Amino acid sequence: MNTDPVGTTAPLVAPDPDLQPGAGAAGAQQPLARVTLGETEFVLLGTAHVSRVSADAVREMLAGEHFDAVAVELCQPRYDSMRDPDAYRKLDLFQVIRQRKVGLIAANLALSAFQRRLAEQFGIEPGAEMKAAIDGADARNLPVWLIDREIGVTLKRAYHSVGFLDRLSIVGGLGASLLTREEVSEEEIEKLKEGDLLGSMFNEFARESPPLYEALIGERDRYMTARLREYSSDGVPRRVLVVIGAGHLAGIEKELPLQDEPPQELVARLATLPPRSNLGRWFAIAIFVIIAGAIGLTFTHGARAGTDALITWVLFTGGFAALGAIIAAAHPLSTLAAFVAAPLKPFRPGVPASAISAGVEAWLRKPRVADFDTLRDDVAHWSGWWKNRIARTLLNFMFVTIGTLVGEYLAGFRIISNLRNLL
Repeated sequence: MNTDPVGTTAPLVAPDPDLQPGAGAAGAQQPLARVTLGETEFVLLGTAHVSRVSADAVREMLAGEHFDAVAVELCQPRYDSMRDPDAYRKLDLFQVIRQRKVGLIAANLALSAFQRRLAEQFGIEPGAEMKAAIDGADARNLPVWLIDREIGVTLKRAYHSVGFLDRLSIVGGLGASLLTREEVSEEEIEKLKEGDLLGSMFNEFARESPPLYEALIGERDRYMTARLREYSSDGVPRRVLVVIGAGHLAGIEKELPLQDEPPQELVARLATLPPRSNLGRWFAIAIFVIIAGAIGLTFTHGARAGTDALITWVLFTGGFAALGAIIAAAHPLSTLAAFVAAPLKPFRPGVPASAISAGVEAWLRKPRVADFDTLRDDVAHWSGWWKNRIARTLLNFMFVTIGTLVGEYLAGFRIISNLRNLL
């Protein structure tokens, strides 16, 4: 499998002489654009990511026309996952927890669940049109160009581009993709051609929030355009079939002749993660300093009052962290670890209670081979997150994080309220 941008090979499978360019019932239903840039002609085929018609259209295009390369709306990790069904077997759960990539893994699984929820109704695998493009390229010995940005980068840039309430909507959109079981008509599936899979997860919100739309759609249009320019920058004449979600077709068609920034520089800039803001960190420190100061001030009104304040801190932070573990159906010792670790947060900076609890969970309930084998299918249904040991460990991390935050704020509110009564 050749994914290098340099070099082309004559196709081993000749175009079908009975098919005209773009011919076929499926191809006629797909949005199509042709853009020539320098020595390269890009044939942009807009598809729906869960559509039998789209997969058929890709096959028809490859059979009916000669191409020197095939570009797909995939990044390297998604390509590897698509080509290797056992990719999740290589997942090191302890490393995921240690490197705080739980949210990213969970978001990837939520996207997979959204695709599967749509696809299982019609008996077609998610990303069938991308698989058809890759398989068709393999059969013709054509290079495959991976042009999309990694989903983790996209979600992080989207998350950091909006305010607090909009961030809740992002998390809500990911959660809704797991919890809703409402069936979708095939007509609605085809309407995905008018949008983008990630955008569809957030429904109207993606269109109503310009920063989110920019991160999910606009930036990726520019990124994929820059990648196409980067792959074709060697000046070798070629025709390229570009298989993309139809929501990106108009943007890429517009960007191709207009972009003038060096593609490598543009790709690097759009792939850069936003700098971590210290505002949230300093806000959390300020909150704790206020609470610690309130507890210290309470001791000046008597040992009993100070002890009550400390007990409040322990019970609220530890109790809500443990409640998060219980909601995630964690092992009793994982729940105990959450209860003990949460109140000690000031003495273990950088090691959240959620990581300790999830680490204990992963150690006590080591994932089985079956958990890796069924992970993709299990997370397609909300109940599967509690049945699969890998998914349940991720839930443990997330719910303990939420519980700890809730407990801290409620404890602080009560401690400060009691102090005001003493003054």
